[in-house]
Amino acid sequence: MDTLWSPWRMKYMMNQDRPHECIFCKAAAEEDSVENLVVLRRETAFVILNRYPYTTGHIMIVPFRHVDTIEELDSRSRAELMDLMAEMMILLRELYHPQAFNIGANIGAAAGAGIAQHVHLHVVPRWSGDTNFMSTIGETRVLPEELPDTFRRIRERLGSQAK
Repeated sequence: MDTLWSPWRMKYMMNQDRPHECIFCKAAAEEDSVENLVVLRRETAFVILNRYPYTTGHIMIVPFRHVDTIEELDSRSRAELMDLMAEMMILLRELYHPQAFNIGANIGAAAGAGIAQHVHLHVVPRWSGDTNFMSTIGETRVLPEELPDTFRRIRERLGSQAK
């Protein structure tokens, strides 16, 4: 599986050539696998690897409910998003030993949301120097670990929590 960013991926992120179905709803309807990158499900939300990660271990926490903003979720769903965020930070610290995290959500296309129609949170492990000339000038991201390996490591760490 290719882990480098390329011009066609940038085109995808800019809303060109994008599939019309919601990729999160599609992934939620499928069985967890390395193909859809879903690593964990809970009652109201699930955790999925970002197919175009900024760093190794970049995950997203997604409610099952298809809404475009957090305030449309019920309090139970919002609480589960936060609980999963904290659990995934603990897991990612154990697996990858990041020095920091970026945590966030881009709510709406004007805020930079690549998938604006289905709200989700990003958890991005960070290390000093993980952004270099490759991503800033070359529009290419280089990751030390392939997505199937990240999927396997996270699923193994989750153990019986993962279905």
